[in-house]
Amino acid sequence: MCKTQTCKLCRSAMPGIPAPVLTIGLLIASNIFMTFAWYGHLKYKAAPLLVVILVSWGIAFFEYVLQVPANRIGHEHFSAAELKTIREEITLLVFAVFSVFYLK
Repeated sequence: MCKTQTCKLCRSAMPGIPAPVLTIGLLIASNIFMTFAWYGHLKYKAAPLLVVILVSWGIAFFEYVLQVPANRIGHEHFSAAELKTIREEITLLVFAVFSVFYLK
């Protein structure tokens, strides 16, 4: 349950999906975008730096589009410290998978 009685964001974001599940799903998706924005370019070392920066910013935009709602929705159920801890755990998991399968 939300900490507040009027959590319109939780009710309207994705009806039927519990807010903690939605929060974690959004954090996972946002972290996948973040990881590609930060490290995906390492396979394209010949690409000009300016192009890599612009493409990374474009990818990072989607990370923020997912991250901000995840924090807003999640803060109704988790403290900021808990959200950050969940985010860091997801970061480690996503990067481990990314490192093995994408960076080899």
